[in-house]
Amino acid sequence: MNRTRVQKTLLIVDDDPDDIQLFCEAVSEINNTFHCYSAANGEEALQLLKSAIVKPDFIFLDLNMPRMNGKQCLAQLKKDIRLAKIPVVIYSTSKIKEDIEDAFHHGAVSFITKPTKFEYLVKALSHVLAGEWELVNSLS
Repeated sequence: MNRTRVQKTLLIVDDDPDDIQLFCEAVSEINNTFHCYSAANGEEALQLLKSAIVKPDFIFLDLNMPRMNGKQCLAQLKKDIRLAKIPVVIYSTSKIKEDIEDAFHHGAVSFITKPTKFEYLVKALSHVLAGEWELVNSLS
């Protein structure tokens, strides 16, 4: 009997290639079977998601991006019945209380302020990928 492992897929939406690379390295450190793919803005992410055969298990979404920012993208994701159930985590440099509250109000499951140290990122992502949303904001 041949058993295949179910691979988790993550979409990181961020306009900074260095942040994407660091994020994917952290995910790989947590579990090297996870697959990361990326989009540079909300518009590109929505196009990718609507045309994709496989939907990601998680979407990590930056707030400040050109063309379509994270708040606009989150609103569109939650309006689409095929995408609305995918957990969305805001992954941003913002620490503004209103941004955090707004993200949760519009359906994000968690909010990670981009940490300054790689090990903090690994720790935060470990919690999120385990479904421990409430712990993440206090880690960085």
